[in-house]
Amino acid sequence: MPMRVTDGRMSMVNATPQSNNVFGKLNIPKPQSSTSERRTSFFGKAGTGAGGQRNSMFGTYGGAEKMKDPRPLHDKSFVQQCIKQLCEFLGDNGFPATVTVKSLQSPSTKEFLKIFEFIYSLLDPTFQMPTTKVEEEIPRMLRDLGYPFPLSKSSMYSIGAPHTWPQALGALIWLIDTVRSFNSMKSQDMLFGDFSDGVTELEDGMEYNKLFLEYCSKTYNKFMQGADTFEDEDTDYFCNLKRLYNVDEALLESQVEKHRLLMSQVERLEKESHTDRLMGQRTEKLKLQADLQNLQEYRSRMESYQNNLETKATALSEELEAANLQLESLKREQARLQHILENQKFSPADIERINRERNELQQNVNTLNRSLEEAQQLAWNEEITVGKTMERTEVKLAEYHKLARILKLIPQSAENACGHDFEIKSVSDYGPITATQIRTQIQNPLKNMLVDVEEDFSNQTNKKLTLEETVEQIKSNISEKLNDINQLKEQMRRLDEQIQRDVQEMALEEQKWAADVDSAESHKKLLEKKVMDGYEVAEEQLKAAQQQYHLVLQETKEESRMVANNLTNVISAAVNHLGIVEKHCNDQVKKMDKMNEIIREDQADLQLLKEMVENFVGRANGFQ
Repeated sequence: MPMRVTDGRMSMVNATPQSNNVFGKLNIPKPQSSTSERRTSFFGKAGTGAGGQRNSMFGTYGGAEKMKDPRPLHDKSFVQQCIKQLCEFLGDNGFPATVTVKSLQSPSTKEFLKIFEFIYSLLDPTFQMPTTKVEEEIPRMLRDLGYPFPLSKSSMYSIGAPHTWPQALGALIWLIDTVRSFNSMKSQDMLFGDFSDGVTELEDGMEYNKLFLEYCSKTYNKFMQGADTFEDEDTDYFCNLKRLYNVDEALLESQVEKHRLLMSQVERLEKESHTDRLMGQRTEKLKLQADLQNLQEYRSRMESYQNNLETKATALSEELEAANLQLESLKREQARLQHILENQKFSPADIERINRERNELQQNVNTLNRSLEEAQQLAWNEEITVGKTMERTEVKLAEYHKLARILKLIPQSAENACGHDFEIKSVSDYGPITATQIRTQIQNPLKNMLVDVEEDFSNQTNKKLTLEETVEQIKSNISEKLNDINQLKEQMRRLDEQIQRDVQEMALEEQKWAADVDSAESHKKLLEKKVMDGYEVAEEQLKAAQQQYHLVLQETKEESRMVANNLTNVISAAVNHLGIVEKHCNDQVKKMDKMNEIIREDQADLQLLKEMVENFVGRANGFQ
C-alpha cells in the first residue's frame, strides 16, 4: 500500500527515549493526511475508499501480475551451489534416504517428492504427501506459504529436465530458508512481561519493545481498516513512554531554561566571531528550537484532548442515567401486560378466530383430496412413461451391441474383448438385483481398459509438453537474436547516415578552404603591389621612427626608475599590513580558546546531569 500520510510519523516511531536524554529530544509532528492517488502493487489491488478494507501484503502473491525470479537459475555455477546447499541441509537434518550432489543433478519425480515431503514436514510434522494431483498440490502449497515466483503445473511432469529442474530447485532453496527462519523464530522468547504503572525494568529495552510492538499492531490494524490518522494511539503511546522512563516535567523545564541561556551565549559568541567552525552549533540550535516548539504543540494537543475526553465522559454518564430510567418504565409495562394475559378468558373474538381456523382446515382437506387425485393421475402417466422408456432402452441396447461389435468387444472371443463377456441380454430378462451384476460384468473391464488408455495418453501428453516447452525456449532464443540483429541493423543505418553527413561537411569545408586560398592569393598580390609602391615612403618613415625611438627610450628609462621606487613603497606597505593581520589572527585564536573553555564547562554540566539521571534510575531499580 502506498503511504497516504506524511513521513513525519516515522520520526515519532523511531524516537526511542533513553535514560540519559530525559525525553527531551522527541520530535513529534502531528501526522497530516494527504489525498495521494492509490496505486496497485504486485501484492494485490489497493483499497477503494477511506473506509475500505486494505489487502495485506502477506500471502497474496497469486494475483494476476506475476513476479520474475531475479535469481540466476540458468547459471550453472549458481545451480551447483544450490545443489550443494540442499545436500548439506538434507544431511544435517537426517534425511532418511541417501543423496549426493551427483544424484541431485537430474533427480526423478519420486526423489523430488520425497525431498519436498521431508522439508515440508519440518514446518508441519503432521503433513502427508497427497496421493493424487501432485502436480497441482505442490504449486498450491508453495503459494499458500508465500512463494512469490510462479511454478507451472507442466514443470511437475518432468522435474529432472534441464529446463525445469532449476525452477524446482529454487523453490526447494526458498523452502529451506523458510524452515530456518521458522526455527530461529521458534527458538526465541517472544513473550513480554505485563506493563504496570509502577517501576519497570529497562534491561535490553524489553518494555520499550513491547510498547512499540503494541503501538505498531494497533495502528496497522486501523490502517488496514481505512484509517489515516492515529491520534488516540499516539497519545497512549507517549503517555506510556513518559510513565516508563519516569519523565520529570520540572527537570524538563529546567533543561529548557538552561538551553535558552546556552543559546543566548552561543549567539553572543557568534557575533564576536563569524568563522565556519560554528556552523555545527547553529545547526544544533535550530534542531533544539524545533524540538521545543514541537513539545509545546504536543502539550497543547494533550490538554485539548483531555478536555474533549472529560466532555464525552459527562455526556455518556447523562445518557446512561436516561437509559436506566427508560428500562425501569419498560419493565413495569411488561409486568402489567403479563398480568392481563394470565387473567383473561375466552372472548367473542376468540370464538370467531376458532371458527375461521376450522374453515381454513376444511379448505386444506379439500385441497389435499384434489392433490391425491392428481397424484394418481401422475402415477398412471408415469407407468406409461416407463413403458416408453423400456422401448427406448431396447433401442439403446441394440445400438450398444452394434457399437460393441464395431469395437470388436462382442462376442467373448473377439479381438478387444480380452476374454470378457460384454454382451447384455434383453432388459426384461433382468431384475433390479441383477443390474449390479451387469455393471460389474461390463464396467470393471472397461475401467481397466480406460486406465491403460489414459496411462498411454498421459505418457504421450508428457512427451508433448516437453517438446512444446523446448520449442518455446527455441522460439524465445530466436526472437532475442532477431531483436539483436534489428538493433545492429539500426546501428549500421545510423553509422551510414553519420558517414554521409561527415562527407558532406568535409566537401563544404574543402570548398570553403579553396575560396579562402583564392582570396589569400589575391590579397597577397595586392600587398606586394602596395609594398613596392610604399617602399620609399617606408624608408622615410624609418628615419623618422629611429629619431622617435631615441626619444621614447629616454622616456622609458625615466618611467622604469619611477616604477622601481613605487614598487619599493608597495612592498614595505604590504609587510606592515601582514604584521597587522598576524596580530589580529592571534587575537582571534585567543578568543576561540576562551570559547572552547566555555564549551568544556557546558559539557561538564551535561556530564553531571547524566550522572544525576543515572543515579535516579539506579535508585528506582533499587526500589523495585
